[in-house]
Amino acid sequence: MIDVIELFAGVGGFRVGLERQGDFNIVWGNQWEPSTKVQHAFDIYSKRFKDRGIHSNVDIAKVDEKKDIPKHDLLVGGFPCQDYSVARSLNGESGIQGKKGVLFWEIMRIVNHHKPKFVLLENVDRLLKSPSKQRGKDFAVMLASFRDAGYSVEWRVINAADYGFAQRRRRVFIFAYRNDTNYASRQLNSSLQESIHELGFFASEFPIEEVSLRHPASQDILPNDIVEVSDTFMANFRNAGIMRNGEFYTEEVIPRTIQPITLRDILTKAKDYQIVDEKYYVDDDKVGRNGKTTLEHFTYLKGAKRIERTSSTGHVYTYSEGGMNFPDDLDSPGRTMLTSEATKNRSTHVVEDLDTGRLRVLTPVECELLNDFPPNWTEGLTDRVRYFCMGNALVVGLVEKMGKKISEIYSLEKELQNISK
Repeated sequence: MIDVIELFAGVGGFRVGLERQGDFNIVWGNQWEPSTKVQHAFDIYSKRFKDRGIHSNVDIAKVDEKKDIPKHDLLVGGFPCQDYSVARSLNGESGIQGKKGVLFWEIMRIVNHHKPKFVLLENVDRLLKSPSKQRGKDFAVMLASFRDAGYSVEWRVINAADYGFAQRRRRVFIFAYRNDTNYASRQLNSSLQESIHELGFFASEFPIEEVSLRHPASQDILPNDIVEVSDTFMANFRNAGIMRNGEFYTEEVIPRTIQPITLRDILTKAKDYQIVDEKYYVDDDKVGRNGKTTLEHFTYLKGAKRIERTSSTGHVYTYSEGGMNFPDDLDSPGRTMLTSEATKNRSTHVVEDLDTGRLRVLTPVECELLNDFPPNWTEGLTDRVRYFCMGNALVVGLVEKMGKKISEIYSLEKELQNISK
Protein backbone atom coordinates (compact mmCIF):
# COMPACT_ATOMS: atom_id res chain seq x y z
CA MET A 1 0.00 0.00 0.00
CA ILE A 2 1.10 3.55 -0.73
CA ASP A 3 0.87 5.85 2.29
CA VAL A 4 -0.72 9.19 1.37
CA ILE A 5 -1.49 12.53 3.00
CA GLU A 6 -4.24 14.74 1.58
CA LEU A 7 -4.08 18.53 1.96
CA PHE A 8 -6.98 20.97 1.42
CA ALA A 9 -9.10 17.86 1.24
CA GLY A 10 -12.56 19.39 0.83
CA VAL A 11 -15.05 16.53 0.92
CA GLY A 12 -12.34 14.05 -0.10
CA GLY A 13 -12.20 14.01 -3.90
CA PHE A 14 -8.57 12.92 -4.11
CA ARG A 15 -9.16 10.25 -1.49
CA VAL A 16 -12.27 8.86 -3.19
CA GLY A 17 -10.40 8.56 -6.48
CA LEU A 18 -7.31 6.94 -4.99
CA GLU A 19 -9.22 4.52 -2.76
CA ARG A 20 -11.40 3.55 -5.71
CA GLN A 21 -8.20 2.54 -7.50
CA GLY A 22 -7.25 0.43 -4.51
CA ASP A 23 -3.55 0.62 -3.66
CA PHE A 24 -3.56 3.69 -1.42
CA ASN A 25 -3.68 4.17 2.33
CA ILE A 26 -4.55 7.75 3.30
CA VAL A 27 -2.87 8.12 6.67
CA TRP A 28 -3.60 11.83 7.28
CA GLY A 29 -5.96 14.38 5.78
CA ASN A 30 -6.33 18.10 6.47
CA GLN A 31 -9.35 20.28 5.75
CA TRP A 32 -9.85 23.74 7.21
CA GLU A 33 -12.18 26.46 5.99
CA PRO A 34 -11.03 29.76 7.52
CA SER A 35 -14.10 31.81 6.62
CA THR A 36 -16.72 29.88 8.59
CA LYS A 37 -17.29 28.56 12.10
CA VAL A 38 -19.08 25.46 10.87
CA GLN A 39 -16.64 23.17 9.04
CA HIS A 40 -19.08 21.64 6.56
CA ALA A 41 -16.58 19.98 4.22
CA PHE A 42 -14.58 18.52 7.11
CA ASP A 43 -17.76 17.17 8.68
CA ILE A 44 -18.46 15.20 5.49
CA TYR A 45 -14.82 14.09 5.21
CA SER A 46 -14.69 12.81 8.79
CA LYS A 47 -18.08 11.12 8.42
CA ARG A 48 -17.26 9.30 5.18
CA PHE A 49 -13.78 8.19 6.30
CA LYS A 50 -14.54 7.56 9.95
CA ASP A 51 -11.84 5.60 11.84
CA ARG A 52 -9.59 5.52 8.75
CA GLY A 53 -6.45 7.57 9.22
CA ILE A 54 -6.03 10.89 11.06
CA HIS A 55 -8.41 13.73 10.18
CA SER A 56 -7.01 17.21 10.86
CA ASN A 57 -9.31 20.24 11.11
CA VAL A 58 -6.88 23.05 11.89
CA ASP A 59 -5.25 25.79 9.86
CA ILE A 60 -2.48 24.07 7.87
CA ALA A 61 -0.11 26.91 8.81
CA LYS A 62 -0.43 25.80 12.44
CA VAL A 63 0.32 22.15 11.70
CA ASP A 64 3.76 21.00 12.84
CA GLU A 65 5.14 19.05 9.90
CA LYS A 66 7.60 17.22 12.17
CA LYS A 67 5.20 16.11 14.93
CA ASP A 68 1.73 16.11 13.38
CA ILE A 69 2.19 14.64 9.92
CA PRO A 70 3.12 10.96 9.53
CA LYS A 71 5.61 9.59 7.05
CA HIS A 72 4.20 9.20 3.53
CA ASP A 73 5.21 8.42 -0.06
CA LEU A 74 2.56 10.53 -1.81
CA LEU A 75 1.23 14.01 -1.04
CA VAL A 76 -1.94 15.14 -2.83
CA GLY A 77 -4.09 18.25 -2.75
CA GLY A 78 -5.98 20.91 -4.60
CA PHE A 79 -4.93 24.42 -3.59
CA PRO A 80 -6.02 27.95 -4.55
CA CYS A 81 -4.35 30.10 -7.19
CA GLN A 82 -2.60 32.88 -5.27
CA ASP A 83 0.39 35.23 -5.59
CA TYR A 84 3.50 33.03 -5.30
CA SER A 85 6.02 35.88 -5.17
CA VAL A 86 9.08 35.43 -2.98
CA ALA A 87 11.57 37.86 -1.47
CA ARG A 88 14.96 37.68 0.16
CA SER A 89 14.65 36.94 3.87
CA LEU A 90 15.77 39.49 6.43
CA ASN A 91 19.09 37.74 7.01
CA GLY A 92 20.08 38.14 3.38
CA GLU A 93 21.38 35.33 1.23
CA SER A 94 20.54 32.50 3.62
CA GLY A 95 16.90 32.11 2.63
CA ILE A 96 13.74 33.37 1.04
CA GLN A 97 10.25 34.05 2.28
CA GLY A 98 6.97 33.75 0.45
CA LYS A 99 3.93 35.95 0.84
CA LYS A 100 2.09 35.18 4.08
CA GLY A 101 -1.06 33.11 3.72
CA VAL A 102 -0.11 31.53 0.39
CA LEU A 103 -0.97 27.86 0.81
CA PHE A 104 1.57 26.61 -1.72
CA TRP A 105 4.32 27.47 0.76
CA GLU A 106 2.65 25.19 3.31
CA ILE A 107 2.84 22.39 0.75
CA MET A 108 6.54 23.06 0.19
CA ARG A 109 7.19 23.23 3.94
CA ILE A 110 5.85 19.69 4.25
CA VAL A 111 7.57 18.49 1.05
CA ASN A 112 10.94 19.83 2.17
CA HIS A 113 10.70 18.05 5.52
CA HIS A 114 9.16 14.70 4.55
CA LYS A 115 10.51 14.39 0.99
CA PRO A 116 7.70 12.15 -0.31
CA LYS A 117 8.59 10.23 -3.45
CA PHE A 118 5.64 11.75 -5.34
CA VAL A 119 3.39 14.82 -5.19
CA LEU A 120 0.13 15.26 -7.11
CA LEU A 121 -1.53 18.68 -7.09
CA GLU A 122 -4.53 20.26 -8.81
CA ASN A 123 -5.29 23.88 -9.61
CA VAL A 124 -7.22 26.09 -12.02
CA ASP A 125 -5.61 26.28 -15.45
CA ARG A 126 -5.10 30.05 -15.28
CA LEU A 127 -2.23 29.30 -12.87
CA LEU A 128 -0.03 28.74 -15.95
CA LYS A 129 -0.63 32.31 -17.16
CA SER A 130 -0.72 34.34 -13.96
CA PRO A 131 -0.15 37.11 -13.18
CA SER A 132 -1.20 39.10 -16.23
CA LYS A 133 1.63 41.64 -15.82
CA GLN A 134 4.34 38.95 -15.58
CA ARG A 135 2.91 36.02 -17.47
CA GLY A 136 3.93 32.61 -16.16
CA LYS A 137 5.78 33.93 -13.11
CA ASP A 138 3.66 32.16 -10.51
CA PHE A 139 4.03 28.74 -12.11
CA ALA A 140 7.75 29.33 -12.70
CA VAL A 141 8.18 30.01 -8.96
CA MET A 142 6.42 26.72 -8.24
CA LEU A 143 8.69 24.84 -10.64
CA ALA A 144 11.78 26.47 -9.14
CA SER A 145 10.60 25.51 -5.65
CA PHE A 146 10.31 21.86 -6.63
CA ARG A 147 13.65 22.01 -8.45
CA ASP A 148 15.34 23.36 -5.31
CA ALA A 149 13.68 20.61 -3.23
CA GLY A 150 15.13 17.92 -5.53
CA TYR A 151 12.11 17.13 -7.72
CA SER A 152 11.22 17.02 -11.38
CA VAL A 153 7.74 18.08 -12.50
CA GLU A 154 5.32 17.17 -15.26
CA TRP A 155 2.05 19.03 -15.81
CA ARG A 156 -1.05 18.73 -17.97
CA VAL A 157 -4.24 20.76 -18.33
CA ILE A 158 -7.07 18.23 -18.55
CA ASN A 159 -10.66 18.82 -19.57
CA ALA A 160 -12.54 15.96 -17.88
CA ALA A 161 -15.06 15.71 -20.74
CA ASP A 162 -12.24 15.01 -23.22
CA TYR A 163 -11.54 11.74 -21.43
CA GLY A 164 -15.08 10.44 -21.11
CA PHE A 165 -16.41 12.24 -18.03
CA ALA A 166 -19.61 14.23 -17.65
CA GLN A 167 -18.26 17.74 -17.10
CA ARG A 168 -16.31 20.20 -19.21
CA ARG A 169 -14.03 21.06 -16.32
CA ARG A 170 -10.48 22.19 -17.12
CA ARG A 171 -7.85 21.91 -14.42
CA VAL A 172 -4.08 21.72 -14.37
CA PHE A 173 -2.62 18.65 -12.66
CA ILE A 174 0.97 18.78 -11.45
CA PHE A 175 2.95 15.60 -10.81
CA ALA A 176 6.29 16.00 -9.04
CA TYR A 177 8.68 13.11 -8.46
CA ARG A 178 11.86 12.97 -6.41
CA ASN A 179 15.01 12.92 -8.49
CA ASP A 180 16.50 9.94 -6.65
CA THR A 181 13.59 7.61 -7.54
CA ASN A 182 13.93 4.86 -10.11
CA TYR A 183 11.11 6.52 -12.02
CA ALA A 184 13.20 9.69 -12.36
CA SER A 185 16.17 7.65 -13.60
CA ARG A 186 14.03 5.98 -16.26
CA GLN A 187 12.64 9.32 -17.40
CA LEU A 188 16.16 10.58 -18.02
CA ASN A 189 16.44 8.03 -20.83
CA SER A 190 13.77 9.90 -22.78
CA SER A 191 13.71 13.42 -24.18
CA LEU A 192 11.45 16.01 -22.61
CA GLN A 193 9.14 15.79 -25.60
CA GLU A 194 9.05 11.97 -25.47
CA SER A 195 7.99 12.16 -21.82
CA ILE A 196 4.98 14.29 -22.74
CA HIS A 197 3.99 12.19 -25.76
CA GLU A 198 4.74 8.60 -24.76
CA LEU A 199 6.69 7.83 -21.60
CA GLY A 200 5.73 10.37 -18.94
CA PHE A 201 3.14 10.38 -16.19
CA PHE A 202 0.10 11.54 -18.17
CA ALA A 203 0.80 9.91 -21.54
CA SER A 204 -0.82 6.50 -21.03
CA GLU A 205 -3.97 7.49 -19.13
CA PHE A 206 -4.49 10.77 -20.98
CA PRO A 207 -3.20 10.14 -24.51
CA ILE A 208 -2.77 12.96 -27.01
CA GLU A 209 -3.64 13.07 -30.69
CA GLU A 210 -1.13 15.64 -31.83
CA VAL A 211 0.53 18.95 -31.01
CA SER A 212 -1.24 22.21 -31.80
CA LEU A 213 0.46 24.24 -34.51
CA ARG A 214 -1.25 27.45 -33.36
CA HIS A 215 0.95 27.78 -30.27
CA PRO A 216 4.69 27.17 -30.64
CA ALA A 217 6.46 24.90 -28.18
CA SER A 218 9.12 26.50 -26.03
CA GLN A 219 12.11 25.40 -23.99
CA ASP A 220 14.00 27.40 -21.41
CA ILE A 221 16.03 27.18 -18.20
CA LEU A 222 14.81 28.70 -14.95
CA PRO A 223 17.25 31.12 -13.26
CA ASN A 224 19.11 29.50 -10.38
CA ASP A 225 17.96 32.20 -7.97
CA ILE A 226 14.27 31.77 -7.16
CA VAL A 227 14.05 35.46 -6.20
CA GLU A 228 15.15 36.32 -9.74
CA VAL A 229 12.45 33.98 -11.04
CA SER A 230 9.90 35.83 -8.92
CA ASP A 231 11.12 39.31 -9.85
CA THR A 232 11.77 39.10 -13.58
CA PHE A 233 11.09 35.72 -15.19
CA MET A 234 8.28 35.28 -17.71
CA ALA A 235 7.24 32.30 -19.84
CA ASN A 236 4.42 31.00 -22.00
CA PHE A 237 3.56 27.75 -20.30
CA ARG A 238 1.35 25.60 -22.54
CA ASN A 239 -1.15 22.95 -21.51
CA ALA A 240 1.52 20.23 -21.23
CA GLY A 241 5.10 20.34 -20.07
CA ILE A 242 7.93 18.88 -18.06
CA MET A 243 10.76 20.31 -15.94
CA ARG A 244 13.99 18.52 -15.03
CA ASN A 245 16.90 20.14 -13.19
CA GLY A 246 15.52 23.60 -13.96
CA GLU A 247 15.15 23.01 -17.70
CA PHE A 248 11.58 22.93 -18.96
CA TYR A 249 9.85 22.10 -22.22
CA THR A 250 6.23 22.98 -22.87
CA GLU A 251 3.82 22.57 -25.75
CA GLU A 252 0.11 22.73 -26.58
CA VAL A 253 -1.25 19.22 -27.02
CA ILE A 254 -4.56 18.05 -28.45
CA PRO A 255 -6.19 15.20 -26.51
CA ARG A 256 -7.27 11.90 -28.04
CA THR A 257 -10.85 12.29 -26.90
CA ILE A 258 -13.28 9.70 -25.55
CA GLN A 259 -17.05 10.02 -25.91
CA PRO A 260 -18.19 11.82 -22.73
CA ILE A 261 -21.03 10.99 -20.40
CA THR A 262 -23.91 13.37 -21.11
CA LEU A 263 -26.25 15.38 -18.90
CA ARG A 264 -29.02 13.01 -19.99
CA ASP A 265 -26.96 10.10 -18.63
CA ILE A 266 -26.51 11.94 -15.33
CA LEU A 267 -30.19 12.77 -14.97
CA THR A 268 -31.13 9.19 -15.81
CA LYS A 269 -28.71 7.72 -13.26
CA ALA A 270 -29.84 10.16 -10.57
CA LYS A 271 -33.42 8.91 -10.85
CA ASP A 272 -32.35 5.79 -8.95
CA TYR A 273 -31.42 7.90 -5.91
CA GLN A 274 -33.90 10.76 -5.73
CA ILE A 275 -37.33 12.18 -6.32
CA VAL A 276 -37.00 15.70 -7.71
CA ASP A 277 -38.59 18.08 -5.23
CA GLU A 278 -40.75 20.96 -6.47
CA LYS A 279 -38.20 23.47 -5.13
CA TYR A 280 -35.77 22.64 -7.93
CA TYR A 281 -38.15 23.66 -10.72
CA VAL A 282 -37.90 27.10 -12.32
CA ASP A 283 -40.76 29.16 -10.94
CA ASP A 284 -42.60 31.19 -13.59
CA ASP A 285 -45.43 32.39 -11.37
CA LYS A 286 -43.77 34.85 -9.01
CA VAL A 287 -42.16 38.13 -10.07
CA GLY A 288 -38.85 38.99 -8.46
CA ARG A 289 -37.49 42.37 -7.37
CA ASN A 290 -36.07 42.89 -10.87
CA GLY A 291 -39.58 42.73 -12.30
CA LYS A 292 -38.93 39.38 -14.02
CA THR A 293 -40.11 35.87 -13.32
CA THR A 294 -37.40 33.28 -12.68
CA LEU A 295 -37.78 31.96 -16.23
CA GLU A 296 -37.51 35.48 -17.70
CA HIS A 297 -34.47 36.16 -15.52
CA PHE A 298 -32.65 33.01 -16.70
CA THR A 299 -33.62 33.77 -20.31
CA TYR A 300 -32.02 37.20 -19.99
CA LEU A 301 -28.88 35.96 -18.20
CA LYS A 302 -28.18 33.26 -20.77
CA GLY A 303 -28.97 35.35 -23.82
CA ALA A 304 -26.59 37.44 -25.96
CA LYS A 305 -26.02 41.01 -24.72
CA ARG A 306 -24.50 44.31 -25.72
CA ILE A 307 -24.65 46.76 -22.83
CA GLU A 308 -23.18 50.25 -22.60
CA ARG A 309 -21.29 50.74 -19.33
CA THR A 310 -19.17 53.43 -17.73
CA SER A 311 -15.95 52.58 -15.91
CA SER A 312 -14.88 54.14 -12.59
CA THR A 313 -12.70 56.57 -14.56
CA GLY A 314 -15.63 57.73 -16.68
CA HIS A 315 -14.69 55.74 -19.78
CA VAL A 316 -17.76 54.55 -21.70
CA TYR A 317 -17.49 51.08 -23.23
CA THR A 318 -19.72 48.32 -24.58
CA TYR A 319 -19.89 45.06 -22.63
CA SER A 320 -20.90 42.10 -24.78
CA GLU A 321 -21.31 38.37 -24.31
CA GLY A 322 -22.64 35.63 -26.53
CA GLY A 323 -25.69 33.53 -25.88
CA MET A 324 -25.59 30.05 -24.44
CA ASN A 325 -27.84 27.00 -24.67
CA PHE A 326 -31.04 27.46 -22.71
CA PRO A 327 -31.99 24.99 -21.50
CA ASP A 328 -28.71 23.08 -21.40
CA ASP A 329 -28.21 20.44 -24.09
CA LEU A 330 -28.92 17.08 -22.47
CA ASP A 331 -26.90 15.25 -25.12
CA SER A 332 -23.68 17.06 -24.19
CA PRO A 333 -21.59 16.91 -21.02
CA GLY A 334 -22.25 19.54 -18.36
CA ARG A 335 -20.45 22.85 -18.27
CA THR A 336 -17.96 23.70 -15.53
CA MET A 337 -19.82 23.65 -12.26
CA LEU A 338 -19.21 26.63 -9.96
CA THR A 339 -19.84 27.11 -6.24
CA SER A 340 -22.84 29.27 -7.18
CA GLU A 341 -24.59 26.36 -8.94
CA ALA A 342 -28.42 26.51 -8.75
CA THR A 343 -28.51 30.24 -7.91
CA LYS A 344 -29.98 32.74 -10.37
CA ASN A 345 -26.88 33.39 -12.47
CA ARG A 346 -25.61 32.73 -15.97
CA SER A 347 -23.42 29.76 -15.00
CA THR A 348 -26.21 27.70 -13.39
CA HIS A 349 -27.33 24.64 -15.34
CA VAL A 350 -31.01 24.70 -16.29
CA VAL A 351 -32.28 21.42 -17.74
CA GLU A 352 -35.52 19.97 -19.02
CA ASP A 353 -36.70 17.34 -16.57
CA LEU A 354 -36.82 13.89 -18.16
CA ASP A 355 -40.21 13.00 -16.65
CA THR A 356 -42.15 16.25 -16.56
CA GLY A 357 -40.54 18.25 -19.37
CA ARG A 358 -40.42 21.26 -17.02
CA LEU A 359 -37.32 23.39 -16.60
CA ARG A 360 -35.34 23.02 -13.40
CA VAL A 361 -31.88 23.37 -11.88
CA LEU A 362 -29.69 20.38 -11.11
CA THR A 363 -30.18 18.65 -7.78
CA PRO A 364 -27.30 18.13 -5.32
CA VAL A 365 -27.22 14.41 -6.24
CA GLU A 366 -26.85 15.28 -9.94
CA CYS A 367 -24.01 17.67 -9.10
CA GLU A 368 -22.26 14.89 -7.17
CA LEU A 369 -22.61 12.60 -10.17
CA LEU A 370 -21.26 15.35 -12.46
CA ASN A 371 -18.07 15.21 -10.39
CA ASP A 372 -18.13 11.39 -10.35
CA PHE A 373 -18.72 11.22 -6.59
CA PRO A 374 -20.98 8.53 -5.15
CA PRO A 375 -24.61 9.77 -5.01
CA ASN A 376 -25.60 11.48 -1.75
CA TRP A 377 -21.94 11.91 -0.75
CA THR A 378 -22.72 15.29 0.86
CA GLU A 379 -26.11 14.27 2.26
CA GLY A 380 -26.82 15.93 5.61
CA LEU A 381 -25.71 19.41 4.55
CA THR A 382 -28.04 22.13 3.27
CA ASP A 383 -28.50 22.30 -0.50
CA ARG A 384 -26.56 25.56 -0.69
CA VAL A 385 -23.55 24.04 1.05
CA ARG A 386 -23.79 20.87 -1.06
CA TYR A 387 -23.65 22.93 -4.25
CA PHE A 388 -20.73 24.92 -2.85
CA CYS A 389 -18.78 21.77 -1.98
CA MET A 390 -19.29 20.31 -5.45
CA GLY A 391 -18.33 23.58 -7.13
CA ASN A 392 -15.01 23.35 -5.27
CA ALA A 393 -14.48 19.66 -5.93
CA LEU A 394 -12.58 17.88 -8.68
CA VAL A 395 -13.72 15.14 -11.04
CA VAL A 396 -12.96 12.02 -9.03
CA GLY A 397 -12.48 9.72 -12.04
CA LEU A 398 -9.47 11.74 -13.21
CA VAL A 399 -7.72 11.03 -9.91
CA GLU A 400 -8.65 7.36 -10.18
CA LYS A 401 -6.86 7.21 -13.56
CA MET A 402 -3.82 9.03 -12.15
CA GLY A 403 -3.86 6.69 -9.18
CA LYS A 404 -3.57 3.75 -11.57
CA LYS A 405 -0.41 5.28 -13.05
CA ILE A 406 1.09 6.07 -9.64
CA SER A 407 0.41 2.50 -8.54
CA GLU A 408 2.29 1.19 -11.60
CA ILE A 409 5.22 3.52 -10.92
CA TYR A 410 5.33 2.60 -7.23
CA SER A 411 5.21 -1.12 -7.94
CA LEU A 412 8.23 -0.82 -10.19
CA GLU A 413 10.02 1.21 -7.52
CA LYS A 414 9.52 -1.65 -5.06
CA GLU A 415 10.55 -4.28 -7.63
CA LEU A 416 13.81 -2.54 -8.45
CA GLN A 417 14.56 -1.93 -4.77
CA ASN A 418 14.14 -5.64 -4.03
CA ILE A 419 16.38 -6.60 -6.95
CA SER A 420 19.12 -4.24 -5.80
CA LYS A 421 19.18 -5.69 -2.25
